[in-house]
Amino acid sequence: MMSEPGSKGPLPDDLPEPVVRSPKNRISLVWVIPLLAAVIGAWLAYRGVTEKGPVITISFESAEGLEAGKTKIKYKDVELGKVVKILLSSDRNYVLVKAELDKQAEGLLSEQTRFWVVRARVAATEVKGLATLFSGAHIAMDPGPPGPPVDHFKGLETPPIVTSGMPGRHFILLAERRSSMDVGSPVYYRQIRVGEVAAYNLAPDGRTIRFNIFIRAPYHRYVLKNTQFWNVTGIDFSLSARGIQLKTETLATLLMGGIAFDSPKDSSPGERAEENTVFTLFDNVEASRVKHYALKTRWLINFNGSVRGLAAGAPVELRGIPIGKVIDVKLVFDEEAVVLNIPVLIEIEPERVLSGQSLAGIEDLKPVMDQLVANGLRAQLKTGNLLTGQKLVEFDIHPDAPPDKIAWEDPYPRLPTLPGRVETITSQIVSIINKLERLPVEQIAADLQATIQNTRKLSGSPALPRALDQLNAVLDDLQRFVGSLESDVTPEILKTLRQVQNSLTSARSILDSDADFQFMIKNAMDEVSKSARSLRVLTEYLEHHPEAFIFGKGGK
Repeated sequence: MMSEPGSKGPLPDDLPEPVVRSPKNRISLVWVIPLLAAVIGAWLAYRGVTEKGPVITISFESAEGLEAGKTKIKYKDVELGKVVKILLSSDRNYVLVKAELDKQAEGLLSEQTRFWVVRARVAATEVKGLATLFSGAHIAMDPGPPGPPVDHFKGLETPPIVTSGMPGRHFILLAERRSSMDVGSPVYYRQIRVGEVAAYNLAPDGRTIRFNIFIRAPYHRYVLKNTQFWNVTGIDFSLSARGIQLKTETLATLLMGGIAFDSPKDSSPGERAEENTVFTLFDNVEASRVKHYALKTRWLINFNGSVRGLAAGAPVELRGIPIGKVIDVKLVFDEEAVVLNIPVLIEIEPERVLSGQSLAGIEDLKPVMDQLVANGLRAQLKTGNLLTGQKLVEFDIHPDAPPDKIAWEDPYPRLPTLPGRVETITSQIVSIINKLERLPVEQIAADLQATIQNTRKLSGSPALPRALDQLNAVLDDLQRFVGSLESDVTPEILKTLRQVQNSLTSARSILDSDADFQFMIKNAMDEVSKSARSLRVLTEYLEHHPEAFIFGKGGK
């Protein structure tokens, strides 16, 4: 056996042969951690993509109180996202707030969704958002009714009234002016606060204000189709025949206004009003109780005297009952007659008087109005309030009024008028003054002075005592004459009167229906009647047979 060089000795012959084996495919523990990190990253990425909420943009006039990365977006105080970036718009008129929302907020976004900034706010009747003094401002949202999804919104500068998801109903009120109403102004039912003004805006026609009010359940069931709404803003002060009246709902209405409603008591309950039913908002409770009629006719009345105190809106009354109002008062110069006329345009609701008749227009009123004017219907200007001097137009029947008729002219017929009481009294006073001015005052004063002087002379004359003595003597003679009449003439007169009374009694007994004389007169009158009939028969026979004078009756 040979030994290899460098070896220590020869190798033995019985050594086993080496076995060559290939290595197995094993993953080293070094790769476990990277693989696990990759799986977790992929899962997080998938979760981030699938659970990521929408990204929206909200525009505000300013970014006061807002901060990127900190300002939260909340709905019902539940955090749904946060502001990630605040930018200035390209025209620099407003700011753009970009916010990332949670996945659960995706179904809450539509074109009806509203956003606004919640800050500490002190209102007339409440204090809100004091917590933001410590936690900072946040953006609140109101999903509103469902609508098409959008991702750009215009933020509200004033916090609205959130009614989404609350039981109740919305109603629309139309008014000519906003008064002191604002978002959040209370709505009362029998002096109980049952809702508030949710929003208001100008109507498309630009003539009315649309108030969107929300009535909470269960009070919304008291809003019927014939319900009336009125303004209770501030203090309702009125002076009438019943004295001074002062009304107000609550102290809150003095600060921010309010609305009250109720159904008419003299009418049957109507059906419940549906969502967004439109009502009229009256100025006060008295205006809401006034009945309104569809037919309104316009007339002209002309006054020649002063109309101080008469203005548009003044009432038109018929014997104290309102039937319309004054629309306009003008001053017109008549160039032909060279006089100043004051035509007053009035509006009358004829159905207030002619409720039982079917009226379609002013043409249906011609026969009735012509007859009323012929009977003395006239318009007069009267004082409606002694304190303020306000005037009104009063209609009444004046049978002694001068004859007149309606001037059926276009565009409005003209009704006749009479001077008012003040004008009549003034004209009478002027007439009396004119008569006094025509009196010869100086001549009367001179004659009166001369009479006084003559009276003084007569009182100092010595003939006055003699005249008085003679007058006393005449009075004594007259007294003696009256005494003789009582003693001598009076008994004779009484005797004569008794005789006359007896004669009248006899005549009454003779003329009595049961007396013999009456029976005799009756028989005599019967005989005279028979003779008259016989004479009439003879006369008629002779008219037809004149030959009877010669030949006799039946002769020839």
